[in-house]
Amino acid sequence: MERIEKLIPDTSVIIEGVVSEKIEKKEIKLGEVIIHEAVVAELEHQANENKSIGYMGLDEIKKLKELSDEGALQIRFAGEKPRAVEIKHAGLGEIDSMIRELAWAEDATLITADKVQAKVAEAKGIKLIFVKQEVKAKKIKLEDFFDETTMSVHLREETTPYAKKGRPGEWQFVELRKKAITQDEIQAIGREIIEEAKMRRDGFIEIERPGSTIIQLGRYRIVICKPPFADGWEITAVRPVKQLNIDDYDMSEKLFMRVAEQAEGILVAGSPGMGKSTFAQALGVFYSMREKTVKTVEAPRDLLLPENITQYAISHGDAQEIHDILLLSRPDYTIFDEMRNTDDFKLFADMRLAGVGMVGIVHATNPIDAIQRFLGRVEMGVIPQIVDTVVFIKNGAIGKVLSLEMTVKVPSGMTEADLARPVVTVMDFESGKLIYEIYSYGEQTVVVPVSEKKEESGADKLAADSIKREFGRYSDDVDVKITSNNSCVVKVPPRDVARIIGKQGKNIEKIEEALGIHIDVQEKGSDDSVKKQVDGEQVKYDAEITKKAVVIYLGAKMKNKDVDVYVNDEYLMTAKAGKSGNIKVHKSSQMGKYLAEALNTKQDIKIIL
Repeated sequence: MERIEKLIPDTSVIIEGVVSEKIEKKEIKLGEVIIHEAVVAELEHQANENKSIGYMGLDEIKKLKELSDEGALQIRFAGEKPRAVEIKHAGLGEIDSMIRELAWAEDATLITADKVQAKVAEAKGIKLIFVKQEVKAKKIKLEDFFDETTMSVHLREETTPYAKKGRPGEWQFVELRKKAITQDEIQAIGREIIEEAKMRRDGFIEIERPGSTIIQLGRYRIVICKPPFADGWEITAVRPVKQLNIDDYDMSEKLFMRVAEQAEGILVAGSPGMGKSTFAQALGVFYSMREKTVKTVEAPRDLLLPENITQYAISHGDAQEIHDILLLSRPDYTIFDEMRNTDDFKLFADMRLAGVGMVGIVHATNPIDAIQRFLGRVEMGVIPQIVDTVVFIKNGAIGKVLSLEMTVKVPSGMTEADLARPVVTVMDFESGKLIYEIYSYGEQTVVVPVSEKKEESGADKLAADSIKREFGRYSDDVDVKITSNNSCVVKVPPRDVARIIGKQGKNIEKIEEALGIHIDVQEKGSDDSVKKQVDGEQVKYDAEITKKAVVIYLGAKMKNKDVDVYVNDEYLMTAKAGKSGNIKVHKSSQMGKYLAEALNTKQDIKIIL
């Protein structure tokens, strides 16, 4: 056992608890331990900011004081208390310099775990003990709470420890022991986790805030919460139960080809603990094996991936830095884990529009919720360019898969042609069935489920029979379909359309008023009808759409004459020119709507005398 008369520890060994550990293991015997006031001030500053290392260092000083009271050593505090600026610049070596000066003045032995501190002290001829930090992973107390079936462990002071055991979607909450965890025990577990994270190559302190610390340690994602943020010390540790590859998922050939060859904007959605990250890991390995460059953006870095996949921590940078790095490094695919806030979604959208294949992981209770997370954050019209496939994970397996497309159409449930608008259609990928539509309605963007065709109700049948009887006066071949509470579609042979519509749509307006329902008159298919042929002298004309009407200018020679109007060689209506030789058709009438649409789309319109 080595005898040291005077020992001066610096901040690094105080935080690591090296001195008390060596005394307890009887590796050294001390006469006096001198602690510089600068060490205490630095630890106090860190503790005031609720950093775990501050509390750990103060706990070590407390332990040395207890050893002093037991007679194992003498403890003394010396040196001047540092100024605020020196504490602020501790990382630049200000505090270390003050500790070295004290060691030189006291002719004491300096003990440190800091390589730079050791090199400078050695250069100045100061007596030195350099504690080389072990990077070899060791089993920590936290691992005692895990077995091969444990998904997560939940520890809280003064309560018994619990664990989730099983697999995603099929787990049980199990009490691990009857004895409650004390505050000292949970603090010791937390201190050991932080020490390991600082020493091990696979350990990272991802986020450290006042009251909480998020750590990735090997396969474990660990969250440590403490007062004042929480009302007591709490540790939650999560780890994947099993690693899967893409072949372990029951994927259809169609979905496999979509993922492998076509999909470049994939959302992996699901509830917490359902296996989203496990599937994303499998995708990352799959793309990597296909000789694609793959990178990840995570907070924290908890995906277990091969060494050839670089994992970036957005918690140690910002969205702009990640954006610049990804564009310059040009990955084929980027996996964005745990997308939460607006900046995450905007970064995902920006990278996807820049041509980078993206796989985003989002929390959602059903597949459409994952798409809705983008609404209000990006323009509706570009959503299908950002996301083309949504894979919903439930109970560790692939549930529903959605695909997105952009089209211009009349939204389902609407009947007026002039209500056509850009619509994002969301379809069931396997069946191709339309299940949702996303479009602008007024000033809002709405997500509307497309209902399956329902069996016609008794009230609808009565209404259809009543309408059919009314139209029986004009045609002997009438089909009626009720589309909503206040509209219907009536199909008749083309030869009967003009008689039903009447001149300038007056007849159909009277029928609508009498029945109290909007009626869309349509021609039956060519097999059911006899077309009126284009026969007679063709008249030259000009046409325009005014605020209230469609006006056809025939000239003064055509005043008071009857003409037939054809669109694409199909008879539309018969009309009489007015005293000025013009025909006016109200835009609100059925014929007016047909004519306006034909003019706007530059269809072939003929006027026959």
